[in-house]
Amino acid sequence: MSAQQKVTALLRSADIEVGGERSWDIHIHNDHLYQRVLAEGSLGVGEAYMEGWWNAERLDEFFARAIHAGLDRKVRTFSFLGQVLLSRLGNLQNRRRARQVAQQHYDLSNRLYEAMLGPTMQYTCAYYGADGSLATLDEAQRAKLALIARKLYLEPGMRVLELGGGFGELARFLAAEHQCEVVSYNISRQQVEYARQLCQGLPVTIQLEDYREAANESGQYDRVVSVGLMEHVGPKNYRGFFELASARLKPGGLALVHTIGGNVSRAHADPWITKYIFPNGVIPSAAQITNATEGLFVVEDWHNFGPDYDRTLMAWEVNFRTAWPDLNSSEGLDERFYRMWRYYLLSCAGAFRARSLNLWQLVLSRGDVPRYVPVR
Repeated sequence: MSAQQKVTALLRSADIEVGGERSWDIHIHNDHLYQRVLAEGSLGVGEAYMEGWWNAERLDEFFARAIHAGLDRKVRTFSFLGQVLLSRLGNLQNRRRARQVAQQHYDLSNRLYEAMLGPTMQYTCAYYGADGSLATLDEAQRAKLALIARKLYLEPGMRVLELGGGFGELARFLAAEHQCEVVSYNISRQQVEYARQLCQGLPVTIQLEDYREAANESGQYDRVVSVGLMEHVGPKNYRGFFELASARLKPGGLALVHTIGGNVSRAHADPWITKYIFPNGVIPSAAQITNATEGLFVVEDWHNFGPDYDRTLMAWEVNFRTAWPDLNSSEGLDERFYRMWRYYLLSCAGAFRARSLNLWQLVLSRGDVPRYVPVR
């Protein structure tokens, strides 16, 4: 069977036709794609898209079908196996490597993120409400911030430790709206500068340091919160992450972890995502999280609103595409970047739609909270 026949058969098993008329069907502009897919797997698929070798009108729908059908598991390459071996032999998320994702991804132009994320500058999943009724991205992002605050049962004067601070909006919100004192750790220079300006005049301290540096503090906190950091912690560091959170938490305190979650335990990520978007990132599974928290925490609440990340990513893609003419001219971003960024957003949306990825918020205690009432 030729490479073309093999790839066509794989796609057909996911209800995707080559040259078809449906929005998720694939149109191939370079016949070398077939062999490249078999030789390079998902990395070759993504790079070929960046180079204009193929298109689909609705990349999100293409990926929802491809991932639901497990096509990513049916093509395994030597580069993939090498990545698996490397993840087992070394700690890809050690302190030195941890800065790579900040330099490559989070320290991109703030104008790009302002255009894509909107006024809240929240680069994590929005919350469209328990019934999904909120209409806009901005409403849903503000609802996510409020949801976190409610789950933490904050009181004025509480000290909050934030591990992985993003652009600073959560720290600002907790300080300004809930009268808390916040200390936030972040290794992205661009984000830290943005957050410090945003939080001026508030009891917020933004540390340009790896989250692990919080272990060197002597004090404890009423609450510990981590939104969008676990994806960068890495399997070999999960236990250390939760040990740090436990050590920094006062008796009777609560911790909240907001993270993308996978259905299968892995020590590596998709090769294309690893190379172009999130170097050294790994999505934790439920088993990996529970193993890492065993003996340290009681899981008071585990909330999955993964479908909201599909909506969030689609909203980001619309914002990005709308702002592209200005970004193209003012930031010097080229067509290859445009195709890469849309591929990233829409392939991830497809993964959440296929329920291959989830979005979890966990509320944790050290077992010294008499009764926790979950919040939605």
